[in-house]
Amino acid sequence: MNLFNKTSILFVCLGNICRSPAAEGILKQKVKEQGLNENIFIDSAGIGSWHVGQLPDSRMRRCGKENGYDFSSFARQFTKKDFERFDYIIVMDEDNYADVQSRCPNKSLMSKVHYIREFFDKYKNQSIVPDPYYGDYSDFQFAIDLLEDACQTILNKIIK
Repeated sequence: MNLFNKTSILFVCLGNICRSPAAEGILKQKVKEQGLNENIFIDSAGIGSWHVGQLPDSRMRRCGKENGYDFSSFARQFTKKDFERFDYIIVMDEDNYADVQSRCPNKSLMSKVHYIREFFDKYKNQSIVPDPYYGDYSDFQFAIDLLEDACQTILNKIIK
């Protein structure tokens, strides 16, 4: 059992300023709309420490706001303790998976780690959520589109 006594989900990306805080914000909104806040704990973290304490990238916040979301969590770094704290650790790409795996204290805990692609419904041909950081606005919007799809499936399969 996790430390929250709720179903707990952690989204992980490289720096915790684009993809994972967007996934956190989208799923929080979907959970709130269903009145399930009391049952779910949602968080996000980054592999690296470069952005710890910062808000998500301003472009992601703007794109999120235009899509009806609040992306206002502060970046933090993924730690080994997250394996104890969370039921589901959902990574955005293969590099994130490898980094999380390298920090895993024992192999059995890797069963908690999932690729975001496992939850794609409309975008089944997509294998990752590409990092929009070096892209333009359309890359941020595409990341949100992918995350909305995955978060809806997470809501349907894990939470409900």
